Amino acid sequence: MGVPVYATTGQRIWYYSFRVICGLIFFFLIAPILVIIPLSFNAENFFTFTPEMLALDPAGYSTKHYEDFFTNSDWQLALRNSLKIAPVATILSVSLGTLAAIGLSQSHVPFRRAIMAILISPMIVPLIISATGMYFFYSNPYIPVPFYGKIELPFTLTGTYWGVVLAHAALGIPFVIITVTATLVGFDRSLTRAAANMGAGPVKTFFKIQMPLILPGVVSGGLFAFITSFDEVVVVLFVGSAGQKTLPWQMFTGLREQISPTILAVATILISVSILLLFTVEILRRRSERLRGMSPA
Repeated sequence: MGVPVYATTGQRIWYYSFRVICGLIFFFLIAPILVIIPLSFNAENFFTFTPEMLALDPAGYSTKHYEDFFTNSDWQLALRNSLKIAPVATILSVSLGTLAAIGLSQSHVPFRRAIMAILISPMIVPLIISATGMYFFYSNPYIPVPFYGKIELPFTLTGTYWGVVLAHAALGIPFVIITVTATLVGFDRSLTRAAANMGAGPVKTFFKIQMPLILPGVVSGGLFAFITSFDEVVVVLFVGSAGQKTLPWQMFTGLREQISPTILAVATILISVSILLLFTVEILRRRSERLRGMSPA
């Protein structure tokens, strides 16, 4: 679009200065991520650029760290655990978060703001505090029951797959609630009333009328919940055990105990997956705007 011909000198200076500032901020944010990608192809077991890499010598580059990731039993166990935990946690987050968002969108629900603040608190409270609380809650075999006392459970959730799944689901629910709530802002409620007048029950109305229209928000929230679960390391350190070691946990252990560029190869793979998921979110956002008759701008 460029600068208008009638722009003053000050406006022209601000026009170009603003773009330079935005470019510097973008570079500041993206440079630490981009520098990981070439380092993951280092032929040596170093975390720095070798002279061969700086000279663009093919001998300085190798895919051996990627081969180590796909052949090392520890890394593959961590990958399998992440692929077991993240999808189940995402399903729980989407199911509970969507229902909560729909319920809180009703004007007759009392204390909506307070309930919303409680539900999204895992996003606000420092993660180390949430992890500590989850550890003490899951490791306690007694559940207090009002007017009854305590019920002793025959098991605890610490050190189990379900414990990690429930913990990750609690972290992912706020993302689903926020995205679905934002989608419901432009939802035409006369459609659900029309369906009810035609004899459709609440469940059929939800799946036939409401769900197709809010699906982009639900999927977007699910993708954010999946990324949160797949990248989370603090909570799993408190709640999980060696049998539930996830990919981020293995990366953290590798940084602390043995410095291996395989960590950079795994980080590059995770960056690629995150970019793909965010690209999917953007496509869904544009689709949602088209369904509402809005301009993508």
